[in-house]
Amino acid sequence: MTRVATFSNYQSALLDLMSAQSRAQQAQDRLDSGRIATDMAGYGRQSESITALKSTQTRLAGFVEAGKSAAGRLAAQDLAMDQVYAGGVGAREAIATALSAGRLDTLMDDLGLQFQTLQSGLNGEFQGQYLFAGGQTDTAPATARSMADLTDAATPDFVNDTLKHRSRIDENTMLETGFLADELGGALATVFRNIQAYQEGTPVVVNGVTYTPAGPGTLTGKPTEAVQAFLTEQLSQLDAANKDVTNQAARNGLMQNHVDEALDRHEGQQVSLDKLMLDKTAYDPAQAITDIQLAQVAIEASAQVINSLRSTSLLDLLR
Repeated sequence: MTRVATFSNYQSALLDLMSAQSRAQQAQDRLDSGRIATDMAGYGRQSESITALKSTQTRLAGFVEAGKSAAGRLAAQDLAMDQVYAGGVGAREAIATALSAGRLDTLMDDLGLQFQTLQSGLNGEFQGQYLFAGGQTDTAPATARSMADLTDAATPDFVNDTLKHRSRIDENTMLETGFLADELGGALATVFRNIQAYQEGTPVVVNGVTYTPAGPGTLTGKPTEAVQAFLTEQLSQLDAANKDVTNQAARNGLMQNHVDEALDRHEGQQVSLDKLMLDKTAYDPAQAITDIQLAQVAIEASAQVINSLRSTSLLDLLR
């Protein structure tokens, strides 16, 4: 005996309708997000490789940010070192010009201006922190406000510590990108201090030779032979100090190149990873629209079947 009923057909049609609606919603979500799924469960077997790719992307992003920070710091240091060098070269030119002219009337004023340039470079900042202060980034490392402060025992030339800034630019490379004020400008500060002490009438010892001024205010007017000998020695000291600053600036430049190369490499890897991730997770908009349309057709067909079953009665078959 065959039982005649519409319940199972109605239930089947209703399930088909719900399934079609679910497919339509899924396709719409994919179209809105541009992704195959919104969570790892939706990617099935590919979820592990996608998770690994995301981990690599995160690590690379960290190296890129560190590289950009290091590049910015090195660029700021380069500008600051230019100022330090300008102060040293300017001091040499001021002394050489005064000796050539045979008059020292404006020498101390000229040297005072060059000293300010030197101090400005040594107290250079990056993102609100002093570049050459070591770990004491909130304290200006070069404390002297004028050349007179250099001969004041109560005022230290530099207050930086010995902690140099370091930057990790990839898995295996840690660069010491920091410089210290006393190492960068110590030799130049010594020359300025010696000149200030000589001007104040204090004997100065350089390389085992004692230079004794005639008295305070010696560095003015026409230079004596003793003054010429002292200033000539300071020119030699400035040449050595300026050469040292140049070498440190060159080292800073080499690290800039190294960081830029690493940054370019990481950014290139980011582009490749982004493309690979897109290939694995992106959903074709054209396919999404097609899926929506197919789901809509299935919804309409299921709705028509349900509507047809609603109007069907067993009594009609028994008449």
